[in-house]
Amino acid sequence: MKPILFIDFDGTLCHDRFWRSLPKEEYEKTRELLFSDDKTYVREWMKGKHTAEEVNEKLAEHLGIPFEVLWNVFVQDAKTMRVSKEVLEAIGRLRSRYTTVLLTVNMDSFSRFTVPALGLDGYFDAISNSYYEGKFKVDNGGEIFREYLDRFSAPLATSVLIDDSLDACETFRSLGGIAHPVTPEKDLAYYVQKL
Repeated sequence: MKPILFIDFDGTLCHDRFWRSLPKEEYEKTRELLFSDDKTYVREWMKGKHTAEEVNEKLAEHLGIPFEVLWNVFVQDAKTMRVSKEVLEAIGRLRSRYTTVLLTVNMDSFSRFTVPALGLDGYFDAISNSYYEGKFKVDNGGEIFREYLDRFSAPLATSVLIDDSLDACETFRSLGGIAHPVTPEKDLAYYVQKL
């Protein structure tokens, strides 16, 4: 059977952010509220405990912005995240040698808006989102990796992870797989060309 090529989304395949179209001050407040020191709420969101609507309602209240305005920005930004067409096509070509799995720690909005708008399911054999899986890549010693390896009867030793998370890379390596950490010098395109 073919090995799996696991590819991360945020920080690896895409570098855009939710709410990036807001005015700078409001955008920074959203980042501060959700992604500063205490990430409990956003981590709960990424494990399926909150919906995008609930998060935007909470933010709209904090920012003093009407929910509909914030929601429209959020959805539009989720639908227009930039991903390199060349990299997607290169991943598509690798499907003859690898089972391709987009494995992301993400929110419901990724599956609801980003995936269909960008046609990502046309380039991957499977898309795994922590929101629906209820777990992160590092949880339970990399359980999600093992689940997909079993599902596709894929050999671990030749399966590959490309991810900007050093923790995810270390977890995959500890299982016995090959992990390539994305850096500014060695991005996803660099590694995809090497496969």
